[in-house]
Amino acid sequence: MTSASSLFHGIVSGEQRRDHADVAARAARIAGGLQKLGVKPGDCVCILMRNDIAFIEAAYATMMLGAYAVPINWHFKPDEVVYILGDTGTQVLIGHADLLHPLEGHVPSGVTVLSASTPPEIRASYTIDPASLDALPGAIDLETWLTQQSPYDGPALPQPQNMIYTSGTTGHPKGVKRFAPTPEQAASAERMRAMIYGLKPNARALCPGPLYHSAPNSFGLRAGKLEGVLVLMPRFDPEEFLRVIEREKIDTIFMVPTMFIRLMKLPQSVRDKYDVSSLRHVIHAAAPCPADVKRAMIDWWGPVIYEFYGSTESGAVTFATSEDALTKPGTVGKISPGAELRFIGDDGRELPQGEIGEIYSRIAGNPDFTYHNKPEKRSEIDRAGFITSGDVGYIDADGYVFISDRKRDMVISGGVNIYPAEIEAVLLAVPGVHDCAVFGIPDDEFGEALMAVVQPSSGVTLDVGAVRAELAKSLAGYKVPKHIEVHADLPREDSGKIFKRRLRDPYWTKAGRQI
Repeated sequence: MTSASSLFHGIVSGEQRRDHADVAARAARIAGGLQKLGVKPGDCVCILMRNDIAFIEAAYATMMLGAYAVPINWHFKPDEVVYILGDTGTQVLIGHADLLHPLEGHVPSGVTVLSASTPPEIRASYTIDPASLDALPGAIDLETWLTQQSPYDGPALPQPQNMIYTSGTTGHPKGVKRFAPTPEQAASAERMRAMIYGLKPNARALCPGPLYHSAPNSFGLRAGKLEGVLVLMPRFDPEEFLRVIEREKIDTIFMVPTMFIRLMKLPQSVRDKYDVSSLRHVIHAAAPCPADVKRAMIDWWGPVIYEFYGSTESGAVTFATSEDALTKPGTVGKISPGAELRFIGDDGRELPQGEIGEIYSRIAGNPDFTYHNKPEKRSEIDRAGFITSGDVGYIDADGYVFISDRKRDMVISGGVNIYPAEIEAVLLAVPGVHDCAVFGIPDDEFGEALMAVVQPSSGVTLDVGAVRAELAKSLAGYKVPKHIEVHADLPREDSGKIFKRRLRDPYWTKAGRQI
């Protein structure tokens, strides 16, 4: 058996292994170089990288200067990236070489571009044009530049959280800019993150999700400083994920439910090959997890699976243990320590237990935030200091919170409110259904009608009539989608979430209407 002392301590990505001292030294030199380029407290440094040790180092370096590291979703098109460069007013863009090439001729003048070599594990995981692996013309090679920099030796400064741009449903994404915390707020936030993420000193952590998303970013940056190990996956592969857990004796992971579903689809013989007994705290969030999938994962891994509900803006406002999930299937847990929730009806009044309303929350101990350059957007989601991300749900008599759906996804058909998440949960239990999305489309008679788009499991041919009949066994007639289509694949964000808007919007555009 491998002893804890003989295990590697540092950050791992593919075959790259860099111990904590090296990471700290490189981050200090990057910080010194950024300072020479004019980066000062409150400024922004943009990072356009897939999961890589260099991403972590660049973020640490930026934070060291009291500046905001701004991870950019590398799926964005050039005009979307350029918008964020302009909105942040950044002086520096650090990116993987292949991701920088589409920006040739588009980077705003005055922005210094530092090009990091795209590492082998990323080249092996994605289809990348070999011609894009060289540094972008006009960019500075990061490693060469690094050898010329002296470590930052200035005063310790308050380190702001990374500024994450949310992928809004309309218009440009908005940067969630959290104010620098007071010492008391920093200590409170640290206690909260320790509880939610389960990260302890010397934790052996695995981050399979993209670092440009808020929760993986927060999880990864904290884990990388705890003197244990942080393993970054270039992309999620179910069997490789299990292999990493066994090899590195992983005890703490941040996941999303799609990863659970993909793991459960592995043959039992593959699942049984790997020792996952080191797992202690597996936290998931970002999307609803079907109750049967959660139960199956707990049966496999034991009561080590936890969940939180929140948003980039709010932080984690609920927390659920494995016991909670088994006792109250479908819950996202009880209200987190220090958090407050209100459930607001369409008429603006606060609703009692059991009634579905829009969820507003606040954590008094958290530093407040604004939307970068868009303070008016902050006021649009605020109600007496409580903010909403547009989710609707309820709290039961035992204090357990349930999410019904997102308000913008709610379908009003014939004057009746219908929550697609409820229908999606039933659809996922239909044999042969791999995944699905339910949404409203224009209907002349009822205003909106339910549409379900279903992705079949590999090798399965789904019969729409049979699917509808299965739904009718569990759902009221008005909840059975009027339209059902079978698609071989569904559009997804990198987090695994279905890009429902890409499925829904064409119907509304064709009808000359917007939602």
